[in-house]
This record gives sequence, C-alpha cells and structure tokens, in this order.
Amino acid sequence: MGDHHDHHDHVHPASGAVDWREHGVKVVPGDQLDPNTAQTPGMNRATAINRARAGAEKLWAGTVHIHPDAKTGAHHHGDLESVIFVVKGRARMRWGDHLEFTAEAGPGDFIYVPPYVPHQEINASPDEVLECVLVRSGQDPVVVNLDIAPVEAPTTVKWIDPIHKA
Repeated sequence: MGDHHDHHDHVHPASGAVDWREHGVKVVPGDQLDPNTAQTPGMNRATAINRARAGAEKLWAGTVHIHPDAKTGAHHHGDLESVIFVVKGRARMRWGDHLEFTAEAGPGDFIYVPPYVPHQEINASPDEVLECVLVRSGQDPVVVNLDIAPVEAPTTVKWIDPIHKA
C-alpha cells in the first residue's frame, strides 16, 4: 500500500548468530509488573513491557486500574497509537474537536485511539474500578492537553497512568 519502512536499523541475523535464550521471547508474570511511578489513592498503574523490562523498542504495555467516576481532561497523544483492552468495568470514550462523539466499552472490548485524536477517557461506573491493559506504539510519554470545554467535566478524581500524569 505504498507503505515503505526502512528496516536497516534491524538486521536479521543469520541463524545461530544470536543467543535466542537471552534475546528471545520474554514472559513478564502479572504479579511482577513494575509500579515505576508514584501511586495515587484509588489507582494502580504498572509497566509490563518496555525497553528496560523486556528489550522492546517500539511498544509500551502495561496495566491501569482507574477509580470510579474518574475522567481525564481533553488531550491527545501526538503521533502515538494506543490500544486499550478492558479487563473489568466500563470505559466511556469521548472524542472529536468538541468531544462530541462517544462510545462505551466493557470487558473483552478493545479500544483503538489513533494519533492526534482529541479525546477524554471516563470510568463510566460510579462504583466499580475500571481495569485495563494499555499498549502504545512508543515509549515516550507524549500528552498534549487541549483547551476544550468538555461535555463531561473532569472530576477531582484524576485518571492517571504513565502517560496521564497526576
């Protein structure tokens, strides 16, 4: 599709030239995630996959547990793509120039957020924690806060993960 990427930075080694035990598949057990940022009451976030933990070059993955009723302000993540997988609870997404579009997702659902899309994440439940797995196309914590009057105003409870800082 005319999508030509330069892959010269990753030379495919001849078989036997690499110690695949050391540089192969990594399993990061769920109880060994890295809570590498300061924690906030009602929220827990943790890194599973990044350069330091698994040698990943192009991805970041981790978990985030979001307090009931938490909402973000309007923002986008620059050229990063994000995938959110809902494990438990109810997520509401708002997006658009005026956050005029909305969709909800529950357990087992995937949410895709393209680059530069103005959006707001909301825990749609007043009494249930929202547990999600996040995967991003890069490891830089890019977040661009936007001056949009949201349909649903951010609450005193903040949505916090490694990219949505307190």
